[in-house]
Amino acid sequence: MSPSAPPAALRLASPPKALLPALSPSSARSPRLSMSTTPSRPRATPLAATAGGGGAAPSLLAADPGHRDSVILAARGAMTNCLGETHLDLVVPGLRLAAKGKVRDVYESGEHLVLVTTDRQSAFDRVLASIPFKGQVLNETSLWWFNRTSHITPNAVVSSPDRNVTIAKSCSVFPVEFVVRGFVTGSTDTSLWTVYNKGVRNYCGNAIPDGMVKNQKLPANILTPTTKAADHDVPITPDEIVKSGLMSKDDFDEARSKALSLFECGQKVALENGVILVDTKYEFGKTADGTVVLIDEVHTPDSSRYWIANSYEERFKSGLEPENVDKEFLRLWFKNNCNPYEDKKLQKN
Repeated sequence: MSPSAPPAALRLASPPKALLPALSPSSARSPRLSMSTTPSRPRATPLAATAGGGGAAPSLLAADPGHRDSVILAARGAMTNCLGETHLDLVVPGLRLAAKGKVRDVYESGEHLVLVTTDRQSAFDRVLASIPFKGQVLNETSLWWFNRTSHITPNAVVSSPDRNVTIAKSCSVFPVEFVVRGFVTGSTDTSLWTVYNKGVRNYCGNAIPDGMVKNQKLPANILTPTTKAADHDVPITPDEIVKSGLMSKDDFDEARSKALSLFECGQKVALENGVILVDTKYEFGKTADGTVVLIDEVHTPDSSRYWIANSYEERFKSGLEPENVDKEFLRLWFKNNCNPYEDKKLQKN
């Protein structure tokens, strides 16, 4: 993926209702790692690549009916071919399953980690479903951003032998997620709007002014850290992080500075490409030589909120939700139809 061209999530012209890849086989398809017994899948090609020329990606809904129908048909045909489970430890000698997250399966091999980004879709601290090619989109988007932000912070990436796979340097992971926010918004229990609407005016050590409304831009970007708890992320202040021994003050200050700089960079690149980076989360680790490095993922539609820039002001003034290109629509649907935190079996439509 070229460092000069933004990922598909940012190549937007007209406001799409959802970030949807065009699914077409690639004649230059590289061999997949054997992650499961499912057959090899075609590559997820961004709409921008099929739009002709170097123009921005059109909305899928604005595409001609024949093209739209072919994309939908291809997506439906791939539904039974999602990468939901991986078992690399059974087929690759020397690999050990180190962790299985909501989306990524992490394998260990000596001084390196093998991170497989699956098609699993998570929200509300649980896995909801699987979406074809989602893992490829996340992995390749992250790789582009890791490269784009290497002037801000070093990262743990070594290589990417497969579109769903990243090889990374093993490091000691800080048990803190660095959530940076630019707007008062969200629908989860830990989102800024949820707690603000309950009357909270000091959140994770940040003073939030009175009189703000949902989806309003904050006076300045803020950091709202959470602990990487087993079941649910728990908001925490910088002082609590240091006092509890989760991180040293020097490590935290360095990671905080990098997180805010990464977010400013992300906002700038996003806005140049027609979208607003609303909020996101970063994770950091420390290598054997003491270097604080960026890990996990960067500015993906899974870890970030993106809004369409050219319709934001008008919709905000009208009290409408911003048009988004992330998974917020999924959060809102489940929130309105069931209790995604408590219900063992989720509502389906």
